[in-house]
Amino acid sequence: MEKIFDNTQVAFSLKSDTELDRAYFLFKMIDSEPLVRIGTAVTNFAIKAHLPVEGLIRATVFDHFCGGVNENDCLTVVDKMFTKGVSSVLDYSVEGKEEEEQFDAALEMTLRTIEFAKERLAIPFAVFKPTGLGRFELYEKLGEKQTLTSAEQSEWDRVVARFDQVCSEAHKKDVALLIDGEESWMQDAADDLVTEMMRKYNKEKAIVFNTLQMYRWDRLDYLKKLHETAKKEGFYIGMKLVRGAYMEKENKRAEEKNYVSPICVSKEATDENYDAAVQYMLDHLDTMSIFAGTHNELSSYRLMEMMKHKGIAKNDNRIWFGQLYGMSDNISYNLAENGYNVSKYLPFGPVKDVMPYLIRRAEENTSVAGQTSRELSMIKAERKRRKGK
Repeated sequence: MEKIFDNTQVAFSLKSDTELDRAYFLFKMIDSEPLVRIGTAVTNFAIKAHLPVEGLIRATVFDHFCGGVNENDCLTVVDKMFTKGVSSVLDYSVEGKEEEEQFDAALEMTLRTIEFAKERLAIPFAVFKPTGLGRFELYEKLGEKQTLTSAEQSEWDRVVARFDQVCSEAHKKDVALLIDGEESWMQDAADDLVTEMMRKYNKEKAIVFNTLQMYRWDRLDYLKKLHETAKKEGFYIGMKLVRGAYMEKENKRAEEKNYVSPICVSKEATDENYDAAVQYMLDHLDTMSIFAGTHNELSSYRLMEMMKHKGIAKNDNRIWFGQLYGMSDNISYNLAENGYNVSKYLPFGPVKDVMPYLIRRAEENTSVAGQTSRELSMIKAERKRRKGK
């Protein structure tokens, strides 16, 4: 297959020289683990101490990885990317909330993004995190099959009602809805709830999408079992496939609590697992829709190959590629240029509330071998190309 991801002119066509320099500076910093650790500590301290750092954060790391502070603020980025055929998924990235009113606020925001998506071709999906709408410990307790107290039960009923309201709205407005995956020890309860929503709202096609984190060795079996259920009960499956973002946390907890880690033994095993899930979904595309969330070039090429082999149109609406905003532009923009469906996750929210998300991105980039150096080499190549003009 033709190697399309090396085209830096297409990859960075929307970036000005200044933005390209900023990206270079940022990835240079992220490339150094001690710097990430120091930067994280300093940033956390500055925000907690209410030091005036928001402007600096906004002008550097925030604007590189986020769309804006609210949904309207994102529109400039959304429209700009769409000129190159790259769609957006507006992701309200405020994490770790524990209060009922915060869950209700996240619910309102998610409903607003669905409304937003309905009106714009450039925004084909809405998204939320299970813990955006309910307490982590509650999912965990349910996943462990513990009995809930009556207060917890009514709290859970409210979580279910929030899920249902979002899914029902997405169904009504015909907007596909991605539900993110989180830590394995809360995921069982979230999976059951999302499956319930698929039963209800995926009768004609996939509207509700769950997320499979393929660094977990049990996920392919989970997908196959879900497929059996879907066939029996007559609903469609929507799945976002990712490798996963909580590896260190997962392994550490497994070690501390002395159980077998849910994470694959090696990077190779994860890659194989990911590609096998893609293959399985493509083999059953009559009842499935896939959102391939990946920054991996090889997996992207593989999916393109499989589509070609099966005679599936590049723009078949049941297959989407996805990357995070601010990363892997060489994949996103070159896919779009070649006629594939591709969308960027565009995080937004108040600067200080989005910081945990940004810090996780930086840490993830330092821990994924080769990710940052790949970004850097692409940026260097494009700077050189522009200078040589």
